Amino acid sequence: MAKQEYTYEGIIRELQAKQYRTVYYLMGDEAFYIDKIADYIIDNVLTDTEKEFNQTILYGADVDAATIINAAKRYPMMSEYQVIVVKEAQAVHNMEELVFYLQKPLKSTILVLCHKHGSLDKRKKLAAEIEKVGVLYESKKLKDAQLPAFIAAYIKQKGFDIDQKATAMLAEFVGTDLSRLVGEMEKLIITSSENSTKITPEQIEKNIGIIIKIMKKFLVIATLLVATLTVSAQEYNWAAGFRFGGFNGLTLKKNDGSNALEFGASWGVGNYLNVDGVYLWQQPVIGEGFSLYYGGGAYVGLWDQSFALGAEGVVGLEYKIPSIPLAFSLDYRPAINVLPSVRGNLINFGLGIKYCF
Repeated sequence: MAKQEYTYEGIIRELQAKQYRTVYYLMGDEAFYIDKIADYIIDNVLTDTEKEFNQTILYGADVDAATIINAAKRYPMMSEYQVIVVKEAQAVHNMEELVFYLQKPLKSTILVLCHKHGSLDKRKKLAAEIEKVGVLYESKKLKDAQLPAFIAAYIKQKGFDIDQKATAMLAEFVGTDLSRLVGEMEKLIITSSENSTKITPEQIEKNIGIIIKIMKKFLVIATLLVATLTVSAQEYNWAAGFRFGGFNGLTLKKNDGSNALEFGASWGVGNYLNVDGVYLWQQPVIGEGFSLYYGGGAYVGLWDQSFALGAEGVVGLEYKIPSIPLAFSLDYRPAINVLPSVRGNLINFGLGIKYCF
């Protein structure tokens, strides 16, 4: 008998029909659908009054399988169901022991396990037991070719239209990060005029493509400066400003000639907040006023209410305008995340603008 392959739409339809399973194991590299399913269960299965006694949110790094089993074996209070959601389930110690509970689960417990940026080994007994009594769902990253259909469907669901050119622009500018993509689409919907229900290429260019245009213009200016600059760059002690790109945020730099310290705070539509610090080595290159910098550091933050920790490198080019206290930079910052899960972020280019003092 073939195993059932669950889809996001199929799971949501069942939940809307109040057809609940005893366990939902949500896993995969695309966090967007995992969050959407878990949030729907959290928001809709229980009433606000029932949630006070019958809804529990746990984090994998703080619990083991025995703790989850003990919670799942409790009976609900003045409610038909209790809901237990385990976020960062990939960090649960001795997860295989959950097999013993799944062999005879409590029908009044809805257990939701969120395993992001990875998958359960489907050959193991735990996967087989989950499939017998509940939902084993893998949320896969969309491919570039699938983005236009996703964009069109989401926009239509919101009561708007989008043409083929606008869809292609949105896919090119944002890429396959669905959480960020949805955030940008919501922004476009909110900024639409009152009498319009169509997302246009002009609107996308104005709200999302502006960073791309700034970077292109800066590259043209930088090329001209390389050819014409003959004036020495002015030194500065401190610089503060903004960085636009893979991570948008504020920066503060302490300059010391051939070395520097730079601190930053960044945020984004994917419910994340980062604070980072890097140590930099600097040396003059190309022409007067330009310097190459490179180095590394670490960051801490909150991602979807989870503690994040990682290391990052940086290499970039900075130009300090001699006549005014402004500096521009282009950089590349690859990062390796350690917590809540190990994964790389290798696509992070940015444009920096700083006021020097």
